[in-house]
Amino acid sequence: MGKLIHLVHQSLDGFIEGPQGEFDWPAMGPQLSAYSQDLTPEGTLFLYGRKVWDLMAGFWPNAEQYSDDPHDLAFAPVWRKAPKVVVSRTLGTADHNTRVISVNAAEEIAALKAAGHDLVLFGGSELAAHLTERRVIDEYHVVVHPVVLGGGRPTFPPSLPRTELTLLETRTFDGRSVLLRHGLNS
Repeated sequence: MGKLIHLVHQSLDGFIEGPQGEFDWPAMGPQLSAYSQDLTPEGTLFLYGRKVWDLMAGFWPNAEQYSDDPHDLAFAPVWRKAPKVVVSRTLGTADHNTRVISVNAAEEIAALKAAGHDLVLFGGSELAAHLTERRVIDEYHVVVHPVVLGGGRPTFPPSLPRTELTLLETRTFDGRSVLLRHGLNS
């Protein structure tokens, strides 16, 4: 049985993007970069909702043209090689070794897990909420960054029903960010 990890970067006040949609605030130092690399060994499926997919597909295929950040340079070839899944009701096809799921997302992802695939869901509050309600996510890896955004898109929508979790680990990265790793209660 595979496992689904939800990896999300959030502000101290609980937002995954700022009031204008900005995502320029996560501090990807060497320790956090290494951690994210460790979560995505070869064969791991990268999972995205449509909004995050658009950001990723617009950056990672040519990241070296836009950035000289060590994290970006190390992760770009990993991203290009990794098999990817995007959940979208409006996207018909996608490039970059990507499968599109347009209906029955929770069931399709559960089937991938049952077939032995490990997946990492990167961000995506709507898809994360959908999968949380259906108890498909096994672990939540929430990285809290030292910034208050004052508004934006919350990590989890307020409509999400109560979900009990178990704290599995806390860790500090690069003297700045804090990991809160939780598992789904049985």
